[in-house]
Amino acid sequence: MKTAPRHTGFTLIEMLVVIAIVGILAGITLPTIGNMRGADTILATTRQLQDDVQRARQYAISQRTTVYMVFCPASFWGGTSAAAFGALTPAEKTKADRLFGKQLNSYAFVALRSVGEQPGQNSPRYLSNWKTLPEGAIIANWKFNPRNSFTRVFDPPLPALPTDRTFDVYGFEVTNNIPFPSTDTAVTGGPYVWLPYIAFNHQGQLLSGQDEFIPVTKGSVNYPRDANRVATQNPPSITETKPGDSTNAFVLIRIDWLTGRARVEKQEFK
Repeated sequence: MKTAPRHTGFTLIEMLVVIAIVGILAGITLPTIGNMRGADTILATTRQLQDDVQRARQYAISQRTTVYMVFCPASFWGGTSAAAFGALTPAEKTKADRLFGKQLNSYAFVALRSVGEQPGQNSPRYLSNWKTLPEGAIIANWKFNPRNSFTRVFDPPLPALPTDRTFDVYGFEVTNNIPFPSTDTAVTGGPYVWLPYIAFNHQGQLLSGQDEFIPVTKGSVNYPRDANRVATQNPPSITETKPGDSTNAFVLIRIDWLTGRARVEKQEFK
């Protein structure tokens, strides 16, 4: 007696169940993968900044002079810098135009004097090109606030009194004594464009005499661009991937003022 052949395919219900399970797993794993990529970006950024802070310190020690790690400010063509920017030669103006797309996320090393120069004699030198942070990470916008203001970051919950896990992060110091955008700037002795900075003396110590913090977070700096995708003379906008992360889930490059050494401070989740 012959038996009817058995069909081994999937039923519609079985296929729908499998699709639903795949969808649930994708919903669970994709955010995790995204967070891992974000963590890799933050790790790369903190390593870059740590290495370059140490590079600035080593420049200062080896060349026995003060070395500035200067950051490209926003709207450097206006405000209190408008007169200095307006005095640039056409050649220097062209160089400055190239920095429209580097506002708030780039930095360079500068020395104002060289070994053996007489007091009052300066020969400023840029010791590097402008270096940009990895895409997907930014220096928190509030770090560019005035020096006399601070932002408090902490491990939650905020303690009644400051502890070792509470940090008051002041804005960058600023100076208009550094030629900008290059040492060919025609205005001798300044005043130049105002630049945020940290600086090391010839012993590798911070000139500020206090610990410095550079807050790093996930986000982007967005620049208005022309039809050719070239950044234009307009202020950028900063977006944190998760608003508030720079204070509530902080990552700080902490520079000890006495030794000039840099280390990472992170939130310790409890």
